[in-house]
Amino acid sequence: MCGGVGYMHQDLPISDPNFGKLVMCGCLQRKAAAGVQTRLMRLSNLEALKDKTFESFRPEGLVGSESKDVASLEMAFRMAQQYAQELSGWFLLMGSYGCGKTHLAAAIANAAIQRGIETLFLTVPDLLDWLRYSYDAPDTSFEQRFEEIRNVSLLVLDDLGTQNATPWAEEKLFQIINYRYVQRLPTVVTTNLDLVEIDGRISSRLLDPALVDKIMITATDYRRPAKGEGQSQRTDLALLSDFTFGTFSLREFEKLDNEVRANLEKVYRAVQQYAENPTGWLVISGGYFCGKTHLAAAIGNYRARNGDRVSFWVVAELLDHLRATFSPTSNTTYDRLFEEVRNASLLILDDYGGQSSTAWAQEKMYQILSFRYNANLPTVITTTKKLEEIEPRLRSRMMDRRRCVFLALQAPAYIPNAPGKSEPRARGRRAG
Repeated sequence: MCGGVGYMHQDLPISDPNFGKLVMCGCLQRKAAAGVQTRLMRLSNLEALKDKTFESFRPEGLVGSESKDVASLEMAFRMAQQYAQELSGWFLLMGSYGCGKTHLAAAIANAAIQRGIETLFLTVPDLLDWLRYSYDAPDTSFEQRFEEIRNVSLLVLDDLGTQNATPWAEEKLFQIINYRYVQRLPTVVTTNLDLVEIDGRISSRLLDPALVDKIMITATDYRRPAKGEGQSQRTDLALLSDFTFGTFSLREFEKLDNEVRANLEKVYRAVQQYAENPTGWLVISGGYFCGKTHLAAAIGNYRARNGDRVSFWVVAELLDHLRATFSPTSNTTYDRLFEEVRNASLLILDDYGGQSSTAWAQEKMYQILSFRYNANLPTVITTTKKLEEIEPRLRSRMMDRRRCVFLALQAPAYIPNAPGKSEPRARGRRAG
């Protein structure tokens, strides 16, 4: 209508006070609205989750679920839609790993952005990282970023309870949540934890029925593939395809102490047993070249052949890959890789403790492993460190005998085909 100028005159009588005034054409209005949407999406931290909408929500987890699980997911979906329309009070989504909490939280955030509402979506560990990095950021100050988070029109906090529980982290998180509680600002929170496991000051606010709508999702993990769909998420495991239980040597032709030989056989049987039904954590500790990686890879190869998706990483390489995602030329995002690793059906971390011990590296590993501990996800860890040498926050989890089996492999380094050694025979297979 405007011929590309962007503005035009309205057809009004001379007596009209708006006669002769320029008005914005519809084409420019639409362009401005699109620009606002782009800016809001960029500020929201939702770029990687822009496809997580109510329209794309598919309850795959309903297959084989009990009726109560189906009902809980349907109720969560309806309540999330209603909250997205009203954006009044707080909305708390609780449930185990993979039940759809993050998708629904992101759908609320994306719906708000479509309405032009300033929104910020952050996992809680990332929120704290955001604040830490602002101390050295050239374009903003800690105070500016802190105020931005506290006062944003809609704040979505994903994975509450997986953050590093340092006094500083607890205090900053409480200040943000308490401010929004007092001001009654729209806030969405997701968590895998029971409220009794969360800082009492925060859980007491989440229990306020006058402000918080709470929904518990009991549906099963919709991301677990059916039998026959299993594959490795990392090519490292493909390179170790010959590392099976059948090719593992029990060192029959070596002169080993009876205690060491008994320990080797005990660890071998325990690892086979875990491979048959991987639940919780399995930590294998021992010296270099004693067989830890072989046993861990044997678990991965066995489970992959049984239909599981297995993510196998050497810890130092995992951290390198996470750092590399910050490069402009990276073909994947940090969030995507981080979520893929910590949500893997079976995660195998080889050579924990051999990585760089920077604060950043320690924090990333803690975030991944703390999440998997809380969600009780199958995780295999190999390390050269003794239990007492492991970082205290993770050591406390490895000492939980309800969720973790810690195996100390006493065998010395194994060097195949060394002088005086015979080629080990393939062993009969019970697993693998």
